[in-house]
Amino acid sequence: MAKTPQELAKLSHDAVLDDLQTSNDGLTAAEAKARLEKFGPNEIQKGKKKSQLLAFLKNFTSLMAILLWVGGIIAIVAGMPELGIAIWCVNLINGVFSYWQEFAAQKATDSLMKMLPTYVHVRREGKLVQIDTTELVPGDIFALQAGDSISADALLLEASSMQVDQSALTGESVPESKSVKYDPGEGQFAEANLIYAGTTVGAGTGLAVAISTGMDSEFGKIAKLTQNQESADGPLQIELNRLTQQLSMIAIGIGILFFVLAVTIVHYPVAKAFIFALGMIVAFIPEGLLPTVTLSLAQGVQRMAKKHALVKELNSVETLGETTVICSDKTGTLTQNAMTVNHIWLPFREFGVTGNGFVANGEIKFRGRKVDLSLQPELKLLLEISALDNDTRVQQGDDGKPKLLGTPTEAAMIIMAEKAGMDADELGKQMPRLKELTFDSDRKRMTTINKLPDGSARICVKGSLGDMLTQCDTILDKDGVRPLVDNDIERAGRAEHDYAKAGLRTLAVAYRDVPADQVPDDLNDWNIKNVEINLTLIGQAAMADPARPEIFEAVRKCHEASIRIIMVTGDSPVVASNVAAQIGIVSSNKARVITGMELADMSEDDLKAAFKDELIFARVAPEQKYKIVSTLQDMGEIVASTGDGVNDAPALKKADIGVAMGVTGTDVAKDAADMILTDDNFASIVAAIEEGRTVYNNIQKFLTYILNSNVGEAVPSILFLLSRGLIPLPLTVMQILTIDLGTDMLPALGLGAERAEPGIMSEAPRSRKAHLLTKNVLWRAFAWYGLMGGAISTAGYFFVNHMHGWPNVALASSGSIYIEATTMTLAAVVFCQIANVMNCRTNRASVFSLGLFRNWKINTGIIVEVLILVALMHAPVLQGVFQTGPLGWAEWLFLICIPIPVFLIEEFRKWVVRRSSNKPAI
Repeated sequence: MAKTPQELAKLSHDAVLDDLQTSNDGLTAAEAKARLEKFGPNEIQKGKKKSQLLAFLKNFTSLMAILLWVGGIIAIVAGMPELGIAIWCVNLINGVFSYWQEFAAQKATDSLMKMLPTYVHVRREGKLVQIDTTELVPGDIFALQAGDSISADALLLEASSMQVDQSALTGESVPESKSVKYDPGEGQFAEANLIYAGTTVGAGTGLAVAISTGMDSEFGKIAKLTQNQESADGPLQIELNRLTQQLSMIAIGIGILFFVLAVTIVHYPVAKAFIFALGMIVAFIPEGLLPTVTLSLAQGVQRMAKKHALVKELNSVETLGETTVICSDKTGTLTQNAMTVNHIWLPFREFGVTGNGFVANGEIKFRGRKVDLSLQPELKLLLEISALDNDTRVQQGDDGKPKLLGTPTEAAMIIMAEKAGMDADELGKQMPRLKELTFDSDRKRMTTINKLPDGSARICVKGSLGDMLTQCDTILDKDGVRPLVDNDIERAGRAEHDYAKAGLRTLAVAYRDVPADQVPDDLNDWNIKNVEINLTLIGQAAMADPARPEIFEAVRKCHEASIRIIMVTGDSPVVASNVAAQIGIVSSNKARVITGMELADMSEDDLKAAFKDELIFARVAPEQKYKIVSTLQDMGEIVASTGDGVNDAPALKKADIGVAMGVTGTDVAKDAADMILTDDNFASIVAAIEEGRTVYNNIQKFLTYILNSNVGEAVPSILFLLSRGLIPLPLTVMQILTIDLGTDMLPALGLGAERAEPGIMSEAPRSRKAHLLTKNVLWRAFAWYGLMGGAISTAGYFFVNHMHGWPNVALASSGSIYIEATTMTLAAVVFCQIANVMNCRTNRASVFSLGLFRNWKINTGIIVEVLILVALMHAPVLQGVFQTGPLGWAEWLFLICIPIPVFLIEEFRKWVVRRSSNKPAI
């Protein structure tokens, strides 16, 4: 195995197989296992990870962190070592918290990659099996078709019309033609019979033997140079950075103002005034905002994964919540992708096919009786061609369910033949394939040329009826082959139309036999132009793909959320119109249907005008989706577009959210997409959009929560300043730091994990220009929750003083009464926050609709808050540091009474808002 791929390319196939110690039947399971241990998994190793130590230390070197370090030093120099150490502890706790959040978020996103396996079809002991690409080893024989990513450097043993996109290696966008014959070509990676890992099959099919895998491949060698590049921040991250800077500047401004007032009005010593101002700065800075939001996004992505939507980048979550239009395929996305042939049309007879799904559990019947193929030669020929002109196989999965190696449509044709007792593999041995002309979206046909036992060749063709009829000049009738006339074309078209009205799609089948003496020696002489001509039409297979049961509710949700759904399908206009009306995408089957041919001739202005009404696109080629998506974006829409094929990739890239199918999607489509559906289900897109909206709303709830406590902390300090010190400071700097750590951290995590609020899908998508810090957030945080908390905490301070004789005696400024009063202020702020974290769980809906105690993270945060508060009151060490003391039963009764009325007042406000707006929404 010492020879390079370039050296092996010059050898015969037998010599290559000998050198790699393999055979046409592939490796044995035991040998494959041994080679996997020897060569390692077929994967690109990650680059050197960033130093966790540096990642940890960066949390202590920001502008705010440096300010806190300096503040701690000044406090110690000023003779307040406890305060200095406390400030440093704040810095340490914030830093550790931030690091842990970022680490947890990274772990969450890394785990997603393990949920995105790719597969390859290999020959093991003569059988084609599906394995994970990481298990591919040198010497494996593997099959390729259009849309596949090539998993290893390999030599082609078979190739049919193969085109490979090698731009990932060469930068050249023009696909390379590949064949089994050696041709050195021009430049690097140009050998005609070599294919390379990291490239993709653009067209055709092939069979190859793996030479180099993993980091030994050419792609692996290049990856070493590029795997440490930094990723750019997304729009949400940029806004969060800007928001943090704004809030930090506001905090510093407030701190400077308080410093000046403390020195000039209260005549505080400069050092003491600085520490006081620093405490206010710390209170107003949302230290945990960025890491908590990152973790919130990661948790949202994980919840999406549980709903079968794998989001590849955290920043895509933001865009999901903004989506206004979904351009969706029909087959497999809106429908079950369980194609089943239930009618076979011949020019003189129609047959019924029983059974459902990809299991041969039915029969082919005529007038209710099982057919005898020996008496139906025309039907037998159609079934044989359906099995021969086919690259798909249906296997039994590990879970007992059918497992497709190919496409659902071809699987339906295979199962149809099996219901008549045919074996596709056995037919392939009796009539081996000589050549294949792969399907493409332009001609909408697939052709294979098979050798018959007598040496002649049979051209087997399947495709859309309209495109097939143009290539046929004869038809197989009950009396044999005869010329195709207008009446035949009309009857075939009418049958297709009737099937389409019933929601069935059809596939036409045709053939041509070539005598042995006319079969060319060089199969390359055969091409589409001279093969797919003078065909004989045999008939049509009509197949059903029922709508997914959950699609009706998903479509209803989209309409309610002002999200428009546009069906973009390759099916006929009649089928598309009926299915769209059936599942509620359009109001009736009278909606306008634009075909691919019409779309090609439409100007951008005409298309924009058409989008003003209900619209369906049918008989559209995948590459035309790009025009649809691009036009919608020009109209200001945020577009999610689905796709599964190679030609869908440009539209997936262009869309704001490209959605690839995880089951039937090609590797190219998955690479181009932002999100992958593991169940190919439209309802999963809607669930992901709902989750995207929820995550964004949770960030705003978190922001509201961490800001509202600032007012509760600031109001007592403002009273101190405005009274020129007559009202002693109701809340010390140390206690402000305690609130900052005790209320802004743990419960906030629970808000980030909150479930979707009832009515979230009743609102129109938010504008892309919308900001996190809205007027509503500011009003609720400062003017409503904040002032309420400030009034209550101040009332708690005066309550304690009143119990000790105020106003008949002066407010205590030192001693046990002062400590009790400030402890009460601290506790009142905390108990207000208990109510506020519950209030912040919804914007307009009642918290009871979510379940009062259903969010266990918030419940845990509240319990920890109270335990911290109790420890501060009763632990002697903490009492000395934070200047706190125990409270009596009257004070505790006051505190216990705070959360319920604060909570109920907010519930009443929400009820008034809902009633006035007549909306159950957020």
